[in-house]
Amino acid sequence: MLPVEGHNSLSSRLMIWQSESRVIKDSASDGHREFHQCKIALLEASRSAPKRMSTTNGSYLVGTVGALDQALSDSDLFALLFDNCIADTMPSGKHLFLQEDRSDRIFGLIEGSVEISIYSIDGQKLVANVQMAPSIIGEIGALDGGLRTATAICRSDCFIVSLDRLQLLRRIEENPLLARSILQLVCKRVRWVTESLGDHAFLNIEGRLAKRLLLLNSILADPSGWIGISQSEIAEFLGATRESVNKLLNGWRSRSLIDVRRGRIKIINSRVLRQLATEGSDTC
Repeated sequence: MLPVEGHNSLSSRLMIWQSESRVIKDSASDGHREFHQCKIALLEASRSAPKRMSTTNGSYLVGTVGALDQALSDSDLFALLFDNCIADTMPSGKHLFLQEDRSDRIFGLIEGSVEISIYSIDGQKLVANVQMAPSIIGEIGALDGGLRTATAICRSDCFIVSLDRLQLLRRIEENPLLARSILQLVCKRVRWVTESLGDHAFLNIEGRLAKRLLLLNSILADPSGWIGISQSEIAEFLGATRESVNKLLNGWRSRSLIDVRRGRIKIINSRVLRQLATEGSDTC
């Protein structure tokens, strides 16, 4: 891909690459290619102090002031981590990895959404999170080499890049700023898990449902405000039964807090839902 003038930020470059990748996918007319491959290319561009990037070796030079506190933005981390990687298309329903798989890769989601789920021994499912593009997936297992603690499956057709564990560790060793930024990402994920554990311990199902709907609204709602998700899927997010979720949603609909259609939910009164999410206590 040729340099484009006026697009110096890495986030802009990623948007340019995403647009170009769609053209590549749309141009494949034979219908027989399962994967369409293209490259993330970091465009040569000047960067303002205190940090700049050299595309010859992928290293960031950080100024002395506050250098130890420096970390990449999410978009810069994604672009640097997966610099020069090959992207594959993966269809909806395709697994990136399964719980208790050997951890040998880290994935970057360029386009689409991926569901992260945990399964009990008897097959019960808890949806831990939904990752939206751009997002880094599977970093914990790739860093420590342990078994996967969750299952990752494409909720939609996705565009994915990846590194094997040795490539990841090599890039971290070569770039201290990249290492600090990945540590920051891991800390964010740990905080998320801690908050989720607190929600399950201290919020009743109504509070957890309100909080989850507000989150899903921020990442999955279409331009008209509808969230494409079934009541069964919501129950899997909460670790609850579909019947209990249905009862709450019907009550909220009668109070004009939400609207419900088959496979879709729309928030009407977010203020009350936020109140339920913050004030709900486990009285059940």
